[in-house]
Amino acid sequence: MEGNVFGMSYRLSILLPTFLAVYAVCYFTAFLVRFDFALDSTTADIFRRTLPFVLLVRIVSSAISREWQRRFRYTNLADLLFVGGTTAGATAVILLCNELRLTEEIIPRSVIAIDFILCVMGMTGLRGSWRVYCETVQPWIQGQQKIRTLIYGADEAGVGILRAIQATAHEHRVVGFLNEVPTRKSGYVVAGVPVVGRSKGLARAARRLRATQLLIPSTVPGQQLRPLLAACEEAELRAHVIPAVDEIVAGRIKMTFQEVTISDLLRREPTELDLDGIRGYVSNRTVLVSGAAGSIGSEVCRQLLALSPRQLIFVDQSESGIFEIEQEVLRQMHGVELHFVVADVCNKVSMERIFEEFLPQIVFHAAAYKHVPMMETNPQEAVRNNVLGTRLLVDLADRFRIDRFVLISTDKAVRPTSVMGSTKLVAEKYLQAVSGRSKTRFITVRFGNVLNSAGSVVPTFRKQIMEGGPLTVTHPEMTRYFMTIPEAVQLVIQAGAVGQSGDILILDMGEPVKIVDLAKDMIFLSGLKHPDDIDIVFSGVRPGEKLYEELFYATEEGAKKVHEKIFCAPREAVRLDEINSQLRRLEASFGSRAECLNTLQEIVNSYVERDQQRDKLPLPSAA
Repeated sequence: MEGNVFGMSYRLSILLPTFLAVYAVCYFTAFLVRFDFALDSTTADIFRRTLPFVLLVRIVSSAISREWQRRFRYTNLADLLFVGGTTAGATAVILLCNELRLTEEIIPRSVIAIDFILCVMGMTGLRGSWRVYCETVQPWIQGQQKIRTLIYGADEAGVGILRAIQATAHEHRVVGFLNEVPTRKSGYVVAGVPVVGRSKGLARAARRLRATQLLIPSTVPGQQLRPLLAACEEAELRAHVIPAVDEIVAGRIKMTFQEVTISDLLRREPTELDLDGIRGYVSNRTVLVSGAAGSIGSEVCRQLLALSPRQLIFVDQSESGIFEIEQEVLRQMHGVELHFVVADVCNKVSMERIFEEFLPQIVFHAAAYKHVPMMETNPQEAVRNNVLGTRLLVDLADRFRIDRFVLISTDKAVRPTSVMGSTKLVAEKYLQAVSGRSKTRFITVRFGNVLNSAGSVVPTFRKQIMEGGPLTVTHPEMTRYFMTIPEAVQLVIQAGAVGQSGDILILDMGEPVKIVDLAKDMIFLSGLKHPDDIDIVFSGVRPGEKLYEELFYATEEGAKKVHEKIFCAPREAVRLDEINSQLRRLEASFGSRAECLNTLQEIVNSYVERDQQRDKLPLPSAA
């Protein structure tokens, strides 16, 4: 406290005389300008007798507005406007007192007007001069060696980086904004920095400006970032992807390597569906989400909240997971009645109680075991959760006559070679079988891998990069379809609007991506090099994995589009009595892992044979 008081006193001891001197010089200059730089004795007397009054008004005005508390080092447009307002207020007081004859001498109105203009110029000049000194002169005097730097993009993000450098990073000197060509901004000067284009090559632009570094805002999408980083490498120009301005304001001030964002890894434009168009079927309804603490389920809940349901019921067997999502959503104001329930979707008593208590009108079923190798060694639990849990929720939805039921499935259900994929296919079939006789609209949504879901490849690679590598990839030809979690969830919600009962809806996911290419992207976008900085090793295909995933059976490849990015796959439903008999066999096989695997394999093969006689891909051996 004492230090603060001393600091303020020291600051005032410097600023008060400075302000008085500036105001006095401006007032005297106003007289000189008004009287053509020739003051007679009468005019000089008016100046001398009115100077104390003018200085008093202006210094009191500065004190009331606390102008002296505004730091000169970081002067910006808001500070300059504030100076203008404070000066105008003091001038108005002087003019009023002058008109009411409260001053010792009458001051010419023209002098007051000129004094106002000069005071604004003097005070803003004082502030601007100090900032110029701190940002330009002082570093030069101290002999600091600056890094000549380019910034990518002369937009708000780029200018924000410039401002941050000017305020905090004396070791950088921004010599230009780099824009793609053609652009109307090229050749202009933005915030005192020239804008140059890439029409003649990045290397040539860097040589002309003697730049050795390029700073890239994190808002640049991955599709644009990849070729830009490659061009920097060819031009021997150091490139850094740095936080956006809002992240800098949040405290990330220093220039750091940017953590790779999920959109950077997606080798296509993210799909954005029309959430406003589907608001009608969710708004003011009671919605239940199973698996609400998982990667997909939690995002379903987040997006549903924006659609204003009347009630949203979060159901998950993970106590800690439900607690975390509860803490997240309760921090936000939604105007939605929220209920957080810890329950297992396989527990009939619990789920019946939940349906009876809340009477949901829409169900999004995201609860499932999804880890492929883990389910290979735990087939009974995979069947219990993914198949029997789905059966229980489907039966309850039918019994309580809810409006819509959306099942989240996977591309691994297409000609499955894994336990996980097989259980999801059986779940799809049961849903379809019930849909034929139920008043509930049962819809299945099938999509590929989601980037950054818990336990998936992206978090694994991110951790391995942080540890210095190597990145482990199962096989050089391992290929997957990818989408972002928000994309997947938009599809799930959209499905409830466009799907008919029994439909299987599939997202147009673009081209599949090799996992090894994804690993190289993560290394590259982290500002590192493969294999110089981080290597990639191949660990071998794990149990249940396929090298290539598929979204369609052969009979589905003529699927029609029911939405710009959604296909509806035609599938023949299994008879309900037949699948109920198969599920009873599965339940009876739980006593032996091998028997459970064999039973599941027989059931799934019968489905695959019907859908496509020429392709019989057996499950892994039960031995």
